[in-house]
Amino acid sequence: MNETKPRRLKINILRYDPHQKGDTPRIETFEIEEAPGMTLFIVLNDIREHYDASLKFDFVCRAGICGSCGMIINGKPGLACSTLTSKLPEEIDLAPLPVFELIGDLSVFTGKWMRGMNERLETWIHNKEDEIRDIHRLEKPMEPELAEEIYELDRCIECGCCIAGCGTIQMNENFVGAVGMNKIARYALDPRDKRDDADYYELIGDENGVFGCMTLLGCEDVCPKKLPLQSKIAYLRRQMAKIGMKKQE
Repeated sequence: MNETKPRRLKINILRYDPHQKGDTPRIETFEIEEAPGMTLFIVLNDIREHYDASLKFDFVCRAGICGSCGMIINGKPGLACSTLTSKLPEEIDLAPLPVFELIGDLSVFTGKWMRGMNERLETWIHNKEDEIRDIHRLEKPMEPELAEEIYELDRCIECGCCIAGCGTIQMNENFVGAVGMNKIARYALDPRDKRDDADYYELIGDENGVFGCMTLLGCEDVCPKKLPLQSKIAYLRRQMAKIGMKKQE
């Protein structure tokens, strides 16, 4: 019986701690023996446990639902916890996601960017004042099909992969990105939100919103949750274009 010898993985990691005086960006390489079902999350934990305890990277759920472990994997944004090493070559390059504030090594502060985006786009239910105050008021039933459509967009885990894969945001730091437009599409569907397209136009009807998108669709290519970003961005662009033409009449 022939047993396949485990691969020897060569992991190249971009190391840099901006908070450590005198530190400079550098590539450090670690060699790990591959195991069945191994993910990059397991690899990084192995490195931190047996080779270098100072290695910085983020994780929480280890199940692809928190978005914490987003990083650049062989040039493409992805989640370490859901990326199998068996799907990758023996040499693997890892780097932190661009755009976001760097904490150190592979760890970035996505939460700061995401919070600013959510506050800017007011991503919460906008209701009438009397309805908000009436705590005994029952919500109207929602059709299951609509609830499912809203839930589909609510599956966004704000991992930052779509932002890291976006060409527009590399040139325009004020661009809200696919994650921001996905949020607007979600609330535009929700019958509990009393805003209309004219209200959304004030939030995303310019070059920082839907009209800034170059339609490269790197966002949809790298989204780990496979959200329908392409169709939602196209829908919002059509709706915002209608409002824009009305404003010019």
